[in-house]
Amino acid sequence: MDEIASITAPATTAAAVSVNPLHALAAASHDVAAARLVPLGPAARLAFRGREAAIGPVGEAFGVALPREACRRAEANGRAALWLGPDEWILFAPGADPAPLFAAIDSAAAGLPHSLVDVSSRSVGIETSGPRAAFVLNQGNPLDLSLESFPVGMCTRTVFHKAEIVLSRVAPETFHIDVWRSFAPYVWELLEEGRRELA
Repeated sequence: MDEIASITAPATTAAAVSVNPLHALAAASHDVAAARLVPLGPAARLAFRGREAAIGPVGEAFGVALPREACRRAEANGRAALWLGPDEWILFAPGADPAPLFAAIDSAAAGLPHSLVDVSSRSVGIETSGPRAAFVLNQGNPLDLSLESFPVGMCTRTVFHKAEIVLSRVAPETFHIDVWRSFAPYVWELLEEGRRELA
């Protein structure tokens, strides 16, 4: 990024992110109170990478100050910014049209070294919650998901079985998973398999 001022990729339309491949699977799912499983609604997702000068303006335009601590999630006004690397964040805006959001952030970072890519159509979100949610996740993930080791507000890029995911803890018993659309049914069905042990 030292050699160019910015890299941008145009935003997708809201319609492109509204079809969730998990809806049919969720309709056939049984409730397991110890580890509930629901697909999250559509969201604008923007992948941002930037140098120091761009971080503040991007956070202001997005409405969430970008976290500066490793593997942390910051939230405000229903939006979230997740730190994924030394100069890398993923910005989530549930229910938002990505196009105007992209334009506002890109304008705020104009002339500053950064990369901004709309990845709204790439992934879908899953929420698992309940007293055994961590147990279900650990059927396919090696992290220590105790509250002491993986507290509320922590996030990381990791794996669930053979799929790469972004995992974050949003409440003591609630986790959000962001997974590429093509892997989403695979992840969902393996989470369901883990939940069946609790039924």
